[in-house]
Amino acid sequence: MNRLTLAGIAAALLAFLAFNTFFVVGQAQQALVLELGSPGRVIKEPGLAMKVPFFQNVIFFSKRVLLLPGESGLIITQDRKNIVVDAFARYRISDPLQFYRAVRGTEDMARQRLTPILNASLRRVLGEQQFKALLSGERGVLMRAIRDELSAGAKSLGVEIVDVRIQRSDLPESNLTAVFQRMRAERQRVAEGSRAEGDQKAQELRSAADKEATVIKATAQQKADIFRGEGEAERNRILGDAYGRDPEFFSFYRSLQAYEESMSGDTTTMVLSPDNPFFKYFQKGQTGGR
Repeated sequence: MNRLTLAGIAAALLAFLAFNTFFVVGQAQQALVLELGSPGRVIKEPGLAMKVPFFQNVIFFSKRVLLLPGESGLIITQDRKNIVVDAFARYRISDPLQFYRAVRGTEDMARQRLTPILNASLRRVLGEQQFKALLSGERGVLMRAIRDELSAGAKSLGVEIVDVRIQRSDLPESNLTAVFQRMRAERQRVAEGSRAEGDQKAQELRSAADKEATVIKATAQQKADIFRGEGEAERNRILGDAYGRDPEFFSFYRSLQAYEESMSGDTTTMVLSPDNPFFKYFQKGQTGGR
C-alpha cells in the first residue's frame, strides 16, 4: 500500500471523525446532547459545537413560538348559556432538558399533554363568567387567567405559554334565532327610548325658542310703542308750535288734510249745507288772501 492510499484513508477517517464530532446549532434552534441515551448538556447559543463521536448524539428543538390548537367544545357559562368555544395557545420550549424528560422531546406528545389542560382551563374560567363577559373588555382578562392556569400545568413539561386566544365563541345553532330575536327587541326598545328622549328634547327646544321669540317680539313692540309715542309727542309739539305762530294758516292746513282724506275715493258724495263750516275755505274771500 503506497503513501497516497494511506493519505486518502487517513483523510477519510478524519472527515468521518469531524462529521461525527462537530455540529451546527441554527439561529432558531437549541440542542440537547445525549450521552449513551442519557440527557446531558443543553446548548442554546447558535454556532458550531462539539460532541464525543459514537458516545454522544444531539437532539434539536425549535426556539420558535409553536402553536397549540384547542378542541372546539361546548361550555356552560354562569348564566346558563351554552356556547361553543374554539381556542388556541402559543408556546415555546423553555427548558429542553425538562421537555425531553417529560415528553421524550416530541412536539406531538407535548400537544397531547397540553391540550387537555387548555380545554380544562377554558371550561373552568369561562364557566365562572356570564356570557356578556366574552363580548366585553373583560375578555382580555379572561384570556390572561386561562394563560396563567395553563402555564402552571405546562411548567413541568419545560414549556412556556406565550399567549392564549379565543378564535370563536358562538351560541349553538339552535339558540341563535331566539337570541337574535331578543337582541333585536332590546335594540328596538333602546331606539324607541332614544326617539322619545329626542322628541322631548325637541319639544323643550321649541318651547324655549317660542318663549324667546315672544320675549323678543314684546321687547320690540315696547320699543316701537316708545318710539311711536315719542314721535307723536314730537309731532304734537311741532303742530302746537305751528298753531302758536299762525293759527289761521294752521286751521287752513288741517282743513286741506280733512278734504284730502274725505275725498280720497273714486266717487265721493257728501250732502252738506253750503254754509257748513267744513266748506268755509271753499267760500270766496275765506282764505284771507292766501
